[in-house]
Amino acid sequence: MESKEWENRVAYLGPEGTFTELATKELFPNDWTIPFKTIPECIEAVDSGQVDRAVVPVENALEGTVPLTIDYLFHEADLYIAAEVLSPIEQHLMVHKDHAAHYSEMERVYSHPHALAQCHKFLHYHYRSVPLSQTTSTAAAAQYVSEHPESNIAAIANIAAAKQYDLAIVEQNIHDFHFNHTRFFVLSKRNDRIEREADQGPIKTTLMIKLPNDRSGALHQVLSVFAWRQINLSKIESRPLKTGLGDYFFIVDLLEDEHAPLMMGAMEELRALGCSVKSLGSYYTYQQK
Repeated sequence: MESKEWENRVAYLGPEGTFTELATKELFPNDWTIPFKTIPECIEAVDSGQVDRAVVPVENALEGTVPLTIDYLFHEADLYIAAEVLSPIEQHLMVHKDHAAHYSEMERVYSHPHALAQCHKFLHYHYRSVPLSQTTSTAAAAQYVSEHPESNIAAIANIAAAKQYDLAIVEQNIHDFHFNHTRFFVLSKRNDRIEREADQGPIKTTLMIKLPNDRSGALHQVLSVFAWRQINLSKIESRPLKTGLGDYFFIVDLLEDEHAPLMMGAMEELRALGCSVKSLGSYYTYQQK
């Protein structure tokens, strides 16, 4: 990687033109942003010190959690969340400009699996017989279409991808629901937080909790730790531990700073109950404009 004079090197799920790049530019408009092909590559780039931060998708309002992000943070990397960005998701159907006049005869549609799911009704009613192919990102789909002008194929991606890869948008706003957002984590090797007073949202703390084995009511006890302290949970979800059927850990988002006295007491009580607790830090939420 060549040397440049930038304040931060920020990895994001590429290629150029992804929703992740748009979220990255929202918080880091003046930093060196570097696309990586996969979520694990982004996370490993931070973990190894190749970059200072990484921006990766973690949850979509319609499709739910991105399991790869959560599982990698639990099993593979020791990182912290420095911020989260909430981005509106607008999907468009695009083709190579050579095929814009007869795009309805397209042979295949490419996109990220979440984007294909988000546009299910549109595809079902208008292009039911057209095969669908999954890509690592919406921008990767747009890039593939641009590199294969000989084929009458389409991509589902955002307007930035259409501009980046010089494609023609032939159907706008084809997503089934128009309140869709994606949540992105900004990851760092240091437990710090990004603070911008202008549009700073509420503070959150994310914990990964492994319950003690073979104890009846363990989850109830964990929830009670937060309930009697009046610490609000904004999300709780289980993920497989990958050690056997029925073995899970829980990812919990709490609307409180991890350094607040009540939170510190909650963490001590969780460990006293025999829980394994991994904090991903406290961070602010930012809304992409």
